[in-house]
Amino acid sequence: MEWFTEDGYWLSRLIFQRALAVIYLTAFLTAALQFRALIGERGMLPAPGLLRRTDWRTAPGLFRLHYSDRFFALVAWTGCALSVALIAGLDSHLPLWAAMLLWALPWALYLSIVQVGDTWYGFGWESLLLETGFLAVFLGNAGTAPPVLVLWLLRWVLFRVEFGAGLIKIRGDACWRRLTCLYFHHETQPMPGPLSWFFHRLPRPLHRAEVAANHVTQLLVPVLLFTPQPVAGAAAALMVLTQLWLVLSGNFAWLNWLTIALALSAVDWSPVAEPPAQSAAPLWYEVVVIAVTALVLALSYRPARNLVSRRQVMNRSFDPLHLVNTYGAFGSISRVRLEVVVEGTDERVVHPGTVWREYGFRGKPGDPRRLPRQFAPYHLRLDWMMWFAALSPAYARPWFGPFVQRLLENDRDTLRLLRHNPFPGAPPAHVRARVYRYRYTTWRELRATGRWWHRTYVRDFMRPVPPGPAPVSPTRRS
Repeated sequence: MEWFTEDGYWLSRLIFQRALAVIYLTAFLTAALQFRALIGERGMLPAPGLLRRTDWRTAPGLFRLHYSDRFFALVAWTGCALSVALIAGLDSHLPLWAAMLLWALPWALYLSIVQVGDTWYGFGWESLLLETGFLAVFLGNAGTAPPVLVLWLLRWVLFRVEFGAGLIKIRGDACWRRLTCLYFHHETQPMPGPLSWFFHRLPRPLHRAEVAANHVTQLLVPVLLFTPQPVAGAAAALMVLTQLWLVLSGNFAWLNWLTIALALSAVDWSPVAEPPAQSAAPLWYEVVVIAVTALVLALSYRPARNLVSRRQVMNRSFDPLHLVNTYGAFGSISRVRLEVVVEGTDERVVHPGTVWREYGFRGKPGDPRRLPRQFAPYHLRLDWMMWFAALSPAYARPWFGPFVQRLLENDRDTLRLLRHNPFPGAPPAHVRARVYRYRYTTWRELRATGRWWHRTYVRDFMRPVPPGPAPVSPTRRS
């Protein structure tokens, strides 16, 4: 079938596939380096417990057959090796069926990881990686021109990411409609980056212009993805520019980078280079791609209905394989930044004069003198969940107690998630957590004190607790 493939998009496919492979590598590396403390057999939310509470129908994956920390590590590091092979272009040197299998393996491995990830893997970019990775299986390799249907399905994903985010904003917090949300967002976002302080200090008229431009890019431009070239490519390029702006202004794991990869797949690169010699698509491949397209379109009904619903929800998966999902973020914006500060002491008796020493996290704000770092696309899962915990203790109730108990034991795997352990020689005698209000300093305060943040004590999050088997949980907000 002549309509089935499009030779001119061979470079679009190549760029997209290599970018996706890098994102896969980041995701698997994140899993390999963090899982023991988070979901390991002795983790805060152990995966074996989740497996006992769920079944094959709701959470299929390899770990249904067997779970151990050693097996999880094998899965994660195998995913890293497969990602490196894809970055190097191994799929281009394999027969079509073998290349498809090579792309299917990291998708299946990462799906298995997400299914046991519990709260730590509840972010929208997990589903986005799985949905995009599934479609990548059917893009073919260098020996066959890209299938048109899969290219359109990738645009359908990109459309839902951008349009869904735009709708959730315009329907949500009134500050989006008043163009004032960026008065607060750069200061209160989950994990600021090294430039976030400077973004926050931009003139307010520019903040209003940013919000207006965001509405245009997310509510109007996505429709242009389904128009002929060069309009569709120009729309995708505009999305790339706005996503790079978000990369500079904060840390959102691989969300922005995966959105950029999707947008690059919609750009027509044919004027840049001539396509290589490519053979006609075999009949079995055409049948498979058409069947997958029909499946994705059928599964798209509920996500599409969610887009037009007044009760639109964000980041929801409608099938256990995360094949077609709904996306969106920041429907509401916090006006005040609250941070949970975790401290310990080696004094056996706590009294008003007790000296407390603060644990340092890698990404989330802590020491007011420390400029936030850039970690994205790497995902600091504990740091992100600490932001949610500051919003409400309910977010942290299942895992914060186990986290503190492991600090009281100087648990090696847990301490590896942190930047600084104030008790390297022996475990602390007590650990507590307090909530502080953080705000960016002004230019004058920064010059006078060297502090990027000013913080003020708000309330206790968890009262001092000693080592012991008794469970601990955050203090309920009064």
